[in-house]
Amino acid sequence: MQIIRFLVLFVFLATAVHAQVVTPERTKMGYELTNSDDVINDTIALEEIIVSKEKLDPEARKQFMILQSRVYRTYPYAKLASERLTLLNKGMERLSTNKEKKKYFKIVEDYLNNEFEAKLKKLSRSQGRILVKLIYRQTGTTTYELVRTLKSGWKAFWSNTAASMFDINLKTEYAPYEVNEDFLIETILSRAFQSGRLQNQMPAKPVDIDGLNSFWESKAQNEKL
Repeated sequence: MQIIRFLVLFVFLATAVHAQVVTPERTKMGYELTNSDDVINDTIALEEIIVSKEKLDPEARKQFMILQSRVYRTYPYAKLASERLTLLNKGMERLSTNKEKKKYFKIVEDYLNNEFEAKLKKLSRSQGRILVKLIYRQTGTTTYELVRTLKSGWKAFWSNTAASMFDINLKTEYAPYEVNEDFLIETILSRAFQSGRLQNQMPAKPVDIDGLNSFWESKAQNEKL
């Protein structure tokens, strides 16, 4: 999907105005994305389900597995976005001329096109929604604000308008204590980190997974009363 390529591309390229001129190294993304990771029936909507000590019914388990596939597919991109933002912002004071900025912009653009364009185009609308959430988890900032701060409010407005045509809101935050889907995403990430399925990168705001589990279990019990 073109909007997904635009989404991730902007996260990286918007930081060019704050970066030093360096040649990006080929970065391992931890989990290598392959064509086999495409999700079957990826448009199925995730209903409100709770992961607790109770066994999930077949439909809930199906929805959870679909969400898990989406997280596996998109987390490496969010992780890489955070890494690049950190790296580039460290060198912001060394970048002083427009010539350096343009040179760096071209380097990053070519790198992203060569490394990720083909794979990003294969991301679905639902995967794009998850990617926006994970970018917030790893950077602490919405994609909209990243564009707004590093480019312009006008560009951010039109970016969000374009994304909304695909049901992707660039202003979406990651709220595992408020949104059930985000809690499930955090659960999936925690298990994936423990098993080595995904490389762990600390989120912008630390999450107490045990406390999070207790919160949702307590909420589920209260709703039964």
